[in-house]
Amino acid sequence: QVRGSLLTSSEHHCSSSTSAMVRAVAVTLLLPLVLPFLVTPVASLTFDVAGAKNRPVSKVITLLKDMLKQLEKEAEEDEEIYDKMACWCTTNDREKTTSIADAEARIEALTNKIEELTAVSARLNTEIKNHEKEVAENQAALDKATAIREKQLAEFNAEEKDLLESISALKSAVTVLSKHNGGAAGFLQVPRSHMMGVAATLQNEMNKHASLLQGVLTRSERKVVASFVQAPQDYFDAAPTFKQSYAPQSGEIFGILRQMKETFESNLSASQKEEMANQKAYEDLKT
Repeated sequence: QVRGSLLTSSEHHCSSSTSAMVRAVAVTLLLPLVLPFLVTPVASLTFDVAGAKNRPVSKVITLLKDMLKQLEKEAEEDEEIYDKMACWCTTNDREKTTSIADAEARIEALTNKIEELTAVSARLNTEIKNHEKEVAENQAALDKATAIREKQLAEFNAEEKDLLESISALKSAVTVLSKHNGGAAGFLQVPRSHMMGVAATLQNEMNKHASLLQGVLTRSERKVVASFVQAPQDYFDAAPTFKQSYAPQSGEIFGILRQMKETFESNLSASQKEEMANQKAYEDLKT
């Protein structure tokens, strides 16, 4: 309200100042021309209407009157323009003030939002670094587990292949002896080459899987195997002892072969189950 009062007062003052200025200009211009006539003696004053119109002073006065009218007209136009500008300034000032207030409020809101998002960004950057570290550790663990798994698989494949070959060889030996399992007389009917093959198989498997057969064969069974391997054909030529009469020598060799085959089959089954468990654990680790 104070600002409006000041603006109205200023507008009125400007309008009055414009009119006064126009009058002052007119008086200033007319005064030198009129002054000589004011100081002329009254007795010498005569008025010639026709001559007055043709005098230079009359023309100047007429010109000045026209100028005064033009100046007053321009003053009115200026005052009208000033009123419009004053109205525009008032309205524009109000709008600008509102816009500035809105902008300042928005700036404050955006500043608060920037601070909030900056804090969120810092937190997310920390979480990203932690996740990257965790991913790197998990990848290193997975690489290590993959290397171990590949080694386990290679060892299993080699062991499985070896046991399958051993089981197949023992199965063939058992098949050969089962056809002629009938004591020393039965073994005499087996071709010498077959007996030599059975002995070679038995000796090879005993040497190759010594640790696996540890605790499986008794000392007496190992002696029987050693005697058979040294002279497979001649082993059954000797007369059976008191104990051998109850357990013929051919039956002992046959039983040892079957026992070794079953041991290898049991070990193969355990290895295969262990391999399946290792594979499942590796798949679980990857997921």
